[in-house]
Amino acid sequence: MPRAGLTSGRVTEAAAELADEVGLDRVTLAALAQRFGIATPSLYTHVRSADDVRVRVALLALEETADAVAAALAGVGGRSALVALGGVWRDYARAHPGRYAATRLPLDAEAAAASAGPRHAELTRSALRGYALSAADETHAVRLLGATFHGYAALDAAGAFGHGGASAPTSDDTWERVLDGLDTLLRSWEAR
Repeated sequence: MPRAGLTSGRVTEAAAELADEVGLDRVTLAALAQRFGIATPSLYTHVRSADDVRVRVALLALEETADAVAAALAGVGGRSALVALGGVWRDYARAHPGRYAATRLPLDAEAAAASAGPRHAELTRSALRGYALSAADETHAVRLLGATFHGYAALDAAGAFGHGGASAPTSDDTWERVLDGLDTLLRSWEAR
């Protein structure tokens, strides 16, 4: 019999919180059961496995970030759209490291189709509307922005840019240069 008040959604939310606290790789059914004060087998009414829980966290995180990207992109274009798009990923990775890690999980075809992944691609395309790109080049640019923003966000959130001493440029300084470089590249992109 399902525990009163416990739902798949509540399990997913708790798993997302736990992932942010201890890391996605440490989200286990036993840890979730302990959080709810129940026996681990009781969770099987709501989720299939630890992998299922991680996929659910990924779907939640992709939805949260898609909503944040959509709000950030409202009314902006060009470099401002790059700032908005990249800023969402950078901020999300810092604020929700476990959820962010889940956004990078490979999803099977069914989960990918149900995810906000396609929405993210469309949102990124909308961020590129201020640039004169062909449809094919837009695809290349979507991939470029994804690789750049996710690589930077993951490294930055992990503290990888905190070295170099007091006289070194800050991560924020470098981020601005990255955005300038992307904007310059996209404005001068040549069709092939």
